[in-house]
Amino acid sequence: MRLSLVQSRALHGLQAPCVTVEVHLANGLPSFTLVGLADVEVKEARERVRSALQNSGFEFPSNQRITVNLAPADLPKDSGRFDLPIALGILAASGQIDGARFKDYEFAGELSLSGALRPIRGALVMGLALYQKEKAPSLVLPPESAEEAALVPDAKVYRARHLRDVADQFCLAGASASAQPPNSQDGWVRISHTPLGWADDTFYPDLAEVKGQAGAKRALEIAAAGGHSLLMVGPPGSGKSMLALRFAGLLPPLSVQEALEAASVASLAGRFQLSQWLVRATRQPHHSASAVALVGGGSPPRPGEISLAHHGVLFLDELPEFPRAALEALREPMESGCVTISRSAQSAEFPARFQLIAAMNPCPCGYAGHARSPGQSGPVCRCTPDQVHRYSSKVSGPLLDRIDLHIEVPSQSAALLLNAPPGESTAILKKRCQHARAIASHRQGCSNQALSGAALDKHAALGLEALAYITQVATHFAWSGRSSHRVLKVARTIADLAQCTNIETAHIAEAVQYRRSVAVH
Repeated sequence: MRLSLVQSRALHGLQAPCVTVEVHLANGLPSFTLVGLADVEVKEARERVRSALQNSGFEFPSNQRITVNLAPADLPKDSGRFDLPIALGILAASGQIDGARFKDYEFAGELSLSGALRPIRGALVMGLALYQKEKAPSLVLPPESAEEAALVPDAKVYRARHLRDVADQFCLAGASASAQPPNSQDGWVRISHTPLGWADDTFYPDLAEVKGQAGAKRALEIAAAGGHSLLMVGPPGSGKSMLALRFAGLLPPLSVQEALEAASVASLAGRFQLSQWLVRATRQPHHSASAVALVGGGSPPRPGEISLAHHGVLFLDELPEFPRAALEALREPMESGCVTISRSAQSAEFPARFQLIAAMNPCPCGYAGHARSPGQSGPVCRCTPDQVHRYSSKVSGPLLDRIDLHIEVPSQSAALLLNAPPGESTAILKKRCQHARAIASHRQGCSNQALSGAALDKHAALGLEALAYITQVATHFAWSGRSSHRVLKVARTIADLAQCTNIETAHIAEAVQYRRSVAVH
C-alpha cells in the first residue's frame, strides 16, 4: 500500500482537534515534502524521522517521493508531537508494518535521532478530548506523557519508550518481531487509571508559623470561606508574603474535575508534574511580568499566569510595581473567570478562575505611618505626599474596586515575634472555612463570591436595620454598585462563618471594615 493514514491530535488553546497524518509514496525524484500549515518545528520532523527510522533498524524509502499531509490543512500545527505518526505512516506506506490496524489508535510523540520517544506537552488535553467519548481510540504516548493522560478517567493509554516498541505492535501477519532495543521489556505498557491520593495538608505551609497578625488571619479565613480576593497593605517585613503563601492551605480539596481543568492548563504550558496532582497552585509572578505573561498571548496563544492559577491562588507581591497595562488586563478575567486571547490568525479561550491575593507597601519607602517610640531608632518615612500619591495611584480605582477585602498588616514588635505562642493552625482554620463553604454550596450551589443578580438579592437579603446601615455607609463613602454588592457578599460569608441564617448588622459592620481605603489614593 502506497498510502497510509495515522490519527493524531493538534493543540488549539485547551482544545485538541483531530489531525489525520496522510503519507503517500510515489515514484519520481527522491524528496520528502511536508504540507498542512506546519510550523518550523513540525517541518524539522523530516530529519528526525529519517534518522530515527534508520537507527531503529528500518528501511527509509530514500529513493521515493514522500509526501506527508497534515489534515485539515487550515489548522495550525506546532511542536514535535507529529514525529511518531509521521514515522509510522512512512513504515505503513512502505509495507514494513500493517497500517490497517491504526484505526483504533491515536499517536503523538517526539522522536530522538536514536528512535527513543520524548515527552510532549498537552498530553492531558489529548486525554480530555476523548473523555466520555463512545468508542474512544487508544492513545499511544511517550513516557511521562502517558502517565499524565492516564489521569483522565476511562482513558485507554499505552506508553511506548521507543519507535521499535510501537512498530512491533503492528507487524504484518506472519512477520516476527525484530530485535528489541535494550531495556525494552516494558517498552509497550497499558497505563491504568490510578489517580494519586488527595494532597496532604502538610504540603502547604502552616499559618501557625505566623506570629500575631490576628486581623490578617481573620481576613484570610473570610477570603478562603467565600472565595474573595484580598489586598494587604503594610510595611516591609510585616508578614504579607508569609500570609499569602499559606493561603492555599485554607482552600477546600480540589475535585477530580477541577484538578483535570487546572492540570490541563499546566500540561498545555508544559509545566505539569504528577506531584502537583490535586494540589492547588500558588502562582507568584515577578513584578516585572508583562501583560502577556500575566494573561497569556503569543502565536499560537499560550496560557498566562492567571490561567496557570486556575482553581488556585495568584499572589501579586509589590502590586504597584507591576506594569500598569499588566494590572489593567486583570480586570475582565477577575469578573468572568476566563480570558480570550485573540490574534489575527486565531483566538483561544483559557479558564482563569483564580483567587487574587495582592500585597503592597503604603508608600515608596514602605514606612508611611510607621510608629516609633521615644528613644528608638529605625526607619522613618521621608516620602512627600506627592510621592505617596503617585505610588498609590499606580493601582487604578477600577482594579481596587474589584478586590473584595482591603486590610492593613502592621509590623510586629520583637517581643511578640520572639515570645508569642503559635496561633491557630491551618488545619483548624480550614475546617471552619470548609464548613462555611458547605453551607453556601447547599444554599445556593456556588461560593458567595460568585453570587450575582437575582441570586444575590435572594441569598444576601437584609433586615430593615442592616439595610439602613449599609445604605448610610455606601452613601457616605460614595461606593459604586460593585462595591456595595461585594460588601454584601463578604457579609454573607461572615454570617456563614458564624453559622447565622440571616445577615445581621454586625456582619455588615465587619465587612465594611474590610472595604475601607487603606493607605491608597
